[in-house]
Amino acid sequence: MPAAAANYNHGMRPIYLDHNATTPLLPEARDAMLRAEAEAFGNPASSHAAGRAARRVLEDARERVAALLGASPDEVTFTSGATEANNLAVFTLGTGRVVASHLEHPCVLEPLRQLEARGVVVEWWPVNARGVVVPQPLHPDTRLVCVMLANHETGAVQPVREIAATLPPGVALHCDAVQAVGKVPVKFRDLGATTLTASAHKFGGPKGVGVLIAKRGTKLAPLTYGGHQQGGRRPGTESPARAAAMAAALEHSTRNLTANRAKLAALRERLWDRVQSAAPVEVNGPEIGAADALPTTLNVSFPGSRADLLLMALDLAGVACSTGSACSSGSLLPSPVLRAMGVAADLLRSALRFSLAPTQDLADIDDAAERIVSVVRRHRGEDEST
Repeated sequence: MPAAAANYNHGMRPIYLDHNATTPLLPEARDAMLRAEAEAFGNPASSHAAGRAARRVLEDARERVAALLGASPDEVTFTSGATEANNLAVFTLGTGRVVASHLEHPCVLEPLRQLEARGVVVEWWPVNARGVVVPQPLHPDTRLVCVMLANHETGAVQPVREIAATLPPGVALHCDAVQAVGKVPVKFRDLGATTLTASAHKFGGPKGVGVLIAKRGTKLAPLTYGGHQQGGRRPGTESPARAAAMAAALEHSTRNLTANRAKLAALRERLWDRVQSAAPVEVNGPEIGAADALPTTLNVSFPGSRADLLLMALDLAGVACSTGSACSSGSLLPSPVLRAMGVAADLLRSALRFSLAPTQDLADIDDAAERIVSVVRRHRGEDEST
């Protein structure tokens, strides 16, 4: 174990259960990135040999990402990550009335609030207790519907394809697929979305690179100006190395989706069984084993406990988890997603998210469950020997 990891976890073997926040860099992605940095270091916009070599690496990565996500290469725009990609889509397409739900990630919700401040009407669709959006009849002025593919806090898969099929001409559908890509099959064309986003560091790629896929013919208004790159949609020098790393990580993560899903489902069920057999706990979101949920994600509440205290105690015990989105959980406030689902106040204050990876095994889960139960019992003032 690296010294830094040992120090961070106070000498205990670290167990990382926060893969929805970010994932470790895959060896394949690291190798692709280092190779590209060494062999294709040029500016891909330059006309000389070094620039052309960089351009070839960049466009090869674009083609690979497009093929893996069921899109055409000219529909793929590389960005710095999901936040930029979602902002670009929302501000481009939100030219009239917009529909969304409070399930969306902060990097969709905050742009929507900016649109509201500018006078755009945003309608908020309700959410059921399982964490699934409930579509409502559309207002005639609606121009954009935002529906994520899989929720970052509960793992609930949303009915994107079904909603897309009901939208009239002139209404765009934006899909934040960040938590789904690399974990379940995602094909842009099949979903029927106008735009779709993904971020490399959610499936073993590096931080700092993501994509916005936009249906051919969709006009994207750039957020910044100063260059002609990527058809003017996203000016600025692209990083062939990060694009290559993203493509490598996506290829690796999609290679064994079926086997990985089965393994993750078993790990998730094992964690739930071990925790609920020893401590009062309730699931937030889809039930254990539900087909319409990511097997990576387990969101649970420990009645009578405080999530912020449990989070810190688990960190000291060497277990990394979260109270919600990494982009909004710094304040440790109750989750807006769970609040939208109607989760009771006591459960809302005691909710934690554990998110898994196929690189883990049952021994990791059993060890984590033992530490979780010990921490919960200690905070409840229970005798751990009972």
